[in-house]
Amino acid sequence: MLNPFFLNGSKPEQGLIQDLVNEQLRMYGVDVYYIPRIFKKENTIIREVVESEFTNSYPLEAYVSDYEGYGGQGTILSKFGLQDMDDVTLVISRERFETYITPLIKQIPNIKLPDRPKEGDLIWFPLGDRLFEIKFVEHEKPFYQLRENYVYELRCELYRDQSSEVLDTSLDFIDDNLQDKGYIQTLQMVGAAKTAEASTVIQNDGIQYIEVTDMGRGYKSQPTVAISSAPAGTGYPTFIVGGETGIGTAVLGRQIPEFCLARSDLSKVYRVDLIEPGYGYKETPIVSIQNGDPQSKAKAKAYLNDGIIGRITVTEPGSGYAIAPKVTIVGGGATVSASATSIINLKGEVEAVYVINAGAGHTSAPQVTIAPPLTFPDTTGTYKFNEVLVGSISSTTARVNRWNIVTSILEVKNLDGEFVNGEYIVGQESGARYGIRIINTDNLADKDDPNNKEDKFADNKEIQDEGNEIIVDNQENPFGIV
Repeated sequence: MLNPFFLNGSKPEQGLIQDLVNEQLRMYGVDVYYIPRIFKKENTIIREVVESEFTNSYPLEAYVSDYEGYGGQGTILSKFGLQDMDDVTLVISRERFETYITPLIKQIPNIKLPDRPKEGDLIWFPLGDRLFEIKFVEHEKPFYQLRENYVYELRCELYRDQSSEVLDTSLDFIDDNLQDKGYIQTLQMVGAAKTAEASTVIQNDGIQYIEVTDMGRGYKSQPTVAISSAPAGTGYPTFIVGGETGIGTAVLGRQIPEFCLARSDLSKVYRVDLIEPGYGYKETPIVSIQNGDPQSKAKAKAYLNDGIIGRITVTEPGSGYAIAPKVTIVGGGATVSASATSIINLKGEVEAVYVINAGAGHTSAPQVTIAPPLTFPDTTGTYKFNEVLVGSISSTTARVNRWNIVTSILEVKNLDGEFVNGEYIVGQESGARYGIRIINTDNLADKDDPNNKEDKFADNKEIQDEGNEIIVDNQENPFGIV
C-alpha cells in the first residue's frame, strides 16, 4: 500500500505541470488551425464515411516534434505519378483543447467525439501552407506524470483530398489548399446576349461550292484544304486585273446510318466550307486535301460560277451564343440561293461565317442575317471561390474551383448530379448567373496544348489514341490474318 503521507499527484501539482506545458507550447510552438470533420453520410454496413465536410477552423498552438523536417517517405515516384508522403507529429495541450475547442464544436451536428482530437480531423500547418490529416491520437505520452496526462500527440499525414469532401472554412489561405485537387469539371459559360451581324459582296468567276467526292478515312486531326491560285494581274502595258485565290476549310464528321441508328464519324471529311470563295478564275481550280495523317485521303472538286457571294465579313460578333447560330442569305437577285455556316468562339461570340454554297446570279450584294442568341438574356455577377452553385434546370450542386470572367470559363468540383447544356448556373453566395455553353466532362489534359492547365500526368488521351489505332472503322478483323 502507498505511503499515505505523500500525495503522489495532487490537483495543485497537476495544475502546475499543465500550466508549464501550456506556457512551453506558447513559447516554442507554432499556430496551427484545428479543423474538425463533420460526418454527412456513412455506409450503414461497415460505417465507412462516404461524405464529409470541413466548415469550421480554430487557431491553436502546437509543438512540432519533427524538428529536423517532415517524416514519412517524402516525395516518391509511383505508378500514379509523383506523390508526397510527408507526415508530421504535433503536440497540443489537453487542457486547451477541452476548455477552448470542445465547447465550440460540441453543439455542431454530426461531430463525433468532441471531447478530444479524433482521427480524420484536419490540421492546417503554416510552415509550407499544407493540410495534414490526423491518423492517430496518442493521449498517454508522457505516461501519467503525477497520475495525469497533459498533452495529445497528433500523428498526421499529408491530406489527400477526396471528391466527396468539402473544405469551406471561409479562410482563403486554408481553402485554397484544395484548389485544383480532385475531379474538376470545366464549363464554358456565356454572358449577356447580343445579335451578331455580317456582310458580303458579289464576285464573278469564283468558286460556288466544293464537292467532296471521296471522304477518305481515319483522319486523326483536321486536314488542310489547298486550292490552286487564281490568275495574277499584270501591270503596264496590258493592265489585266488579277483574281483572288479561294480559301477552304475541311469539316470532319458525317451522319452515317447503321442498323437504323445515326453515328458521327469524325475521321472522315464530310464537307469543305469556303472561307474565301475567290474570283477571277479562268479555269476550274484544283482542290487537294492534305495532312491529318489519314488511312486514306479524301478528294474534292470545285465548281465555278458568276454572281457568287464573296467572303462574308463579321461586322459585329455579338455575344451570348450557346450554339452556332443559323445564317440566312437573301436578296441580291440570285438564281441559285447561297448558304453559309457560323463559327463561335469560347466566349460565345460569332468568330467567322463560312460559305457552304456561294450561290449564283447575284446582281447585288445579298443581305446576310445571323440569328439572335436563343438563351441566357440576363447574365451577371462574379462567382466566388468555393461558393455553392446550383443548376437552374437540373438542380445539380457544385462548388467553384476557379472562375475566369475574361474567358467565361468556370471550373467546378464536388458535383452532386449532372449539369445540362442550356441551363443557368447560379452562385448561392454571389448571386452570379451565367448560362452553360459547353460541358467538358473529361477533365483531362491535352499534353500538346500549352494552354491546358489540367493534370499533365493523365494518360487516357494517349490510351484512347492507341485504342483507335487497334480498332479501326472498317469491316476487317484487326486481329485476323488477311
